[in-house]
Amino acid sequence: MKLSVIDQSPIACGRTAKEALMESMKLAQEAERLGYKRYWIAEHHDLPGLACSAPEVMLGFIGGQTNSIRIGSGAVLLPHYKPYKVAEVFNMLATLFPDRIDLGIGRAPGGSAEATEALSSHFLQNVWKLPELVDELLTFLNDDFPAQYEYSKLSASPVPKINPTPWILGTSERSAELAAKKGIGYNFGYFMSENDGKEIVQKYIDTFKRFKEGASPEVIITTSAICAETSDQAHEIARCSIIWGIQREKGQGKNGIPSIQEAAEYRLTVKEQERAAKMEEKLIIGNPKEVKEKILEFREAYKADEVMINTNTFSIADRIRSYRFIASELLSP
Repeated sequence: MKLSVIDQSPIACGRTAKEALMESMKLAQEAERLGYKRYWIAEHHDLPGLACSAPEVMLGFIGGQTNSIRIGSGAVLLPHYKPYKVAEVFNMLATLFPDRIDLGIGRAPGGSAEATEALSSHFLQNVWKLPELVDELLTFLNDDFPAQYEYSKLSASPVPKINPTPWILGTSERSAELAAKKGIGYNFGYFMSENDGKEIVQKYIDTFKRFKEGASPEVIITTSAICAETSDQAHEIARCSIIWGIQREKGQGKNGIPSIQEAAEYRLTVKEQERAAKMEEKLIIGNPKEVKEKILEFREAYKADEVMINTNTFSIADRIRSYRFIASELLSP
C-alpha cells in the first residue's frame, strides 16, 4: 500500500514558528525512515497557527536533510504567481533532488482577503484563468513551447533531467475536470471538503485524457488521521485539533494548537458541540488496528492509488507516533 504525508506545519500553543518548521523537517525524516512515499508541505499566508508560507523554501531545506522520499508542495497556489517563476523554482528543486520532486497545484487563496490582495492584485481573475495558467506551467516544465509562441526561446532553467511531477489538488468537480483534461494526477482533499467526493474522483477517472503512451489516472485521497496506542488516547489527542478548529472559526486560536489539558478544559456551547462532532466525523481516530481498517475502507471506497495523511497534534511526539503506528500496520513487510 502507498501512504504519504501532508504537513501543514502547525504551531503548538507556547511554541514558535521556527520550532514548528524544525518539527516538519523531523517529520519528513521519520516519514522517509518509515517508508512513506511522499512528504508534501502546504502553503498558507498569515493564518494563525500555521508556519509555512513558502513550501519551496522548506522543500530545499528538507530535501537536503532526506535522501529518497518524494517531496512536494501541497499545494503551490498558482493564481498568486506567474507560471514561469513556479517552473523555475521547481526545476531548480528537481535539479538538486533528481526524481524526487512533486509540484502540487491549487487554486485556493490560502489566507485572508488582505493577504490575497498583498500577494496578487488579480487573484480572482487568475482563478478563472487557472486552466490557461496550468497549460503555461506544464509547457515550461516540458520545455516545449511551439516556435510561434512568445516564450518559444525561453527555458525555465535550470532544466532538470527528470521533470517535477505535476498534480492538481482540489475538492471540487472543477479541479477533477482540470486534472483529467491535462492528463495529470489528482489529489482530492477529503479532509478539507464538505463533500465526500466519490463522484468527483470517479469523474476524474472516467474523463482522464491519455496524452502519453501508458499514462493512466492517478488518485491520491487526503484524509486526517490520529492514531495512538489506545482508542481513548487517540480521541484525547484528537480533541486538541478539534478545539483548535473551533477556536479558529471564532477568530481565536492565534496561540496555536492547545495542549491536551487545555483542550479538555475548554467549554463548548451546544452549537459548538455539534460542530465538534461533525469535525470528528471527518477524522480517522483510533488504535492501530482500528485506523488500519478505516484507512483500507477509505482507500477502497475512493478507488485510490494512494492515501495521504494529515495529522495535527499539540505534541510532535504524538504526531510522529501516530505515523509510526499507521506505518507498522500498513507499511511493514
